[in-house]
Amino acid sequence: MPSPVVEEGPPTALELALQYHRGPFIVLLILFPVVCWAWIVVLARDMYGPMTGASAWMMTLRWDVRHVLLLWMMWAVMMAGMMLPSASPILLMYGLAARRRGFGAAAGRQTYSLASGYLVVWALFSVVATATQLILSTRLAISPMMTLTSPRVGASLLVGAGFYQLTPLKRVCLQKCQSPFAFLMHHWRAGVGGAFRMGIDHGVYCLGCCWALMLLLFVGGVMNPTVIAVLTAFVAFEKLGPFGVHTARASGLLLIGLGVWVLAGM
Repeated sequence: MPSPVVEEGPPTALELALQYHRGPFIVLLILFPVVCWAWIVVLARDMYGPMTGASAWMMTLRWDVRHVLLLWMMWAVMMAGMMLPSASPILLMYGLAARRRGFGAAAGRQTYSLASGYLVVWALFSVVATATQLILSTRLAISPMMTLTSPRVGASLLVGAGFYQLTPLKRVCLQKCQSPFAFLMHHWRAGVGGAFRMGIDHGVYCLGCCWALMLLLFVGGVMNPTVIAVLTAFVAFEKLGPFGVHTARASGLLLIGLGVWVLAGM
């Protein structure tokens, strides 16, 4: 299996991104989530129109195809906006490696294919999230702000996400996400189809790293922009920062403590 030609002792993915692709990196890291959030607002208006509060909440009880499709699109766009920024180093590093291998214009197509494979994984996760939200809505377990109505369930979700942050599976997946150079060396596949498969592989590792954190949207509010921004920033810091594993452990202990505190106060 061919592998990308790179020099010994490469700089980190973040350093490469800032050195060679500062403009695209800033777009992916900052502007792309803003665009996705604006799109989410448009989708929400399509679903609920001028309704607010309880009337909008009652709309979430609908199971018609249009509502389900719009809800899935909302989740898919939200996941793209939250997760693609933290994947920008591997996209930029892949594009650089492809150009160094002389792929020319095909390097751009293959990079887009890699991103598409990555987003497919999160689009499939969005199917599960959509189904979860619909089930919670029909059981009146979610509020008009799309947060869990039961403090006990919300606290349990915090504790569960906290414990997952401490697991070996989380650590392995996070290390894969933190090492795009090593990932490309071991998973390199040629062509547009190969890049798409690599995107899926990397997306699966990213899903294994972040799925529990994404479920915290049900605790803080699926449509709460502050919660979305905080989670997006944390995921990027956890995956791009120099203390990824330690950050995961610290956040896990914090989530467990917060969940226990909520349960103790009930």
